[in-house]
Amino acid sequence: MALAERLSRLGTETAFAVSLAAAEWGAKGNTIYPFHLGDLNLPTPGNIVEAMDRAIADGKTGYCPAAGIAPLREALAEDTGARRGLRYEPSQVVVQPGGKPVITKFIQAVMNPGEEVLYPNPGYPIYESQIEYFGGVARPYRYLPTGTGFAIDVDQVRSMIGPRTRAIVYNDLQNPIGAESSAAEREAIAEIAIANDLWVLSDEAYFEMRYSGTSTSIASLPGMQDRTVILYTFSKKFAMTGWRLGAAIGPADLAAVIGKLNTNDESCTTHFVQYGGVEALRGDQSGTASMLAVLRARRDAAVSLLNAMPGVKVHTPEATFYLFPDVTEAMAAKGIDDLASFAEQALHATGVSFCTRRHFGRPQPGEDRNYVRFAFSGIDEPAIREGLGRLGEWIAS
Repeated sequence: MALAERLSRLGTETAFAVSLAAAEWGAKGNTIYPFHLGDLNLPTPGNIVEAMDRAIADGKTGYCPAAGIAPLREALAEDTGARRGLRYEPSQVVVQPGGKPVITKFIQAVMNPGEEVLYPNPGYPIYESQIEYFGGVARPYRYLPTGTGFAIDVDQVRSMIGPRTRAIVYNDLQNPIGAESSAAEREAIAEIAIANDLWVLSDEAYFEMRYSGTSTSIASLPGMQDRTVILYTFSKKFAMTGWRLGAAIGPADLAAVIGKLNTNDESCTTHFVQYGGVEALRGDQSGTASMLAVLRARRDAAVSLLNAMPGVKVHTPEATFYLFPDVTEAMAAKGIDDLASFAEQALHATGVSFCTRRHFGRPQPGEDRNYVRFAFSGIDEPAIREGLGRLGEWIAS
């Protein structure tokens, strides 16, 4: 029997395919150094776990409001607004089973079939997948290398706007490249959105995962709050990836639509998990500071070791837990001209597992450099040093 045609347009999160290859190699008795998946091997702070346990003991195991429990919506409105210099009401917050559903529901709410949505490439692959799955036209915009990292090609973004353009996905503090917009870049994207009456999905999963400085939301710029939906997730800041807890935060009328989609999709986010979210926002947050200190040490070790490898260059990101080194010269020195082959040979020779640029969108015309992505969130510092030491020796051999 035939399945729905739209399934042919559904993509996936390709980092999981790398996980499978690494697991298969490890099952043969080989040591694996996992740099491929942006999961955290750090525990959720104990006070959050205890709050969830209390909620279960108190019987918070049934249905709850589709948009989320009131204490969590109130805490999210207050915390998100305070950190962005904005005011949000609980009615503007819709709790989700993770950050990823925000992408799906935003697309369903604002885009009609045949309309265009701009999205970052390289970027999180679910943007493209959901735009195309729901019948839209996915239009990728690129990043350009700079002396300090990467920058959005704002001129390209302007040139892409047409009568069918409906929205733009904007991921400041970006996965996979670790880039952060300058104030001028952020203002330029805002100007484009306002001038062309576009919705904006601001993916702020890493808003507080930073090692210096302060994050700025595009929603805080003049004229942007009423057209921006913030993707909020507890996964990163609170090491709650498997809890599946997040929120869509934006204009009240659009939030109501997303709440209706909640009712249709999952009824509600797991009741007792939401009490863990309340504790995360209202309770002791010293665990978050400790986690950032660990991640900073991992970042510094990985950056130093990668830059010491012949033919490898990487910038030091001030946020996220991703590195996006240029390996063009290293590949040439090894006589390898294909990124997938480079990753496979590195895995088999050293046990180091990582994603490539091609796991984050189709390469765009004119790309002439080769990049790979290292996530340092799920591997301890001693293993980072050992694994990258082995990778450096292999590249140099």
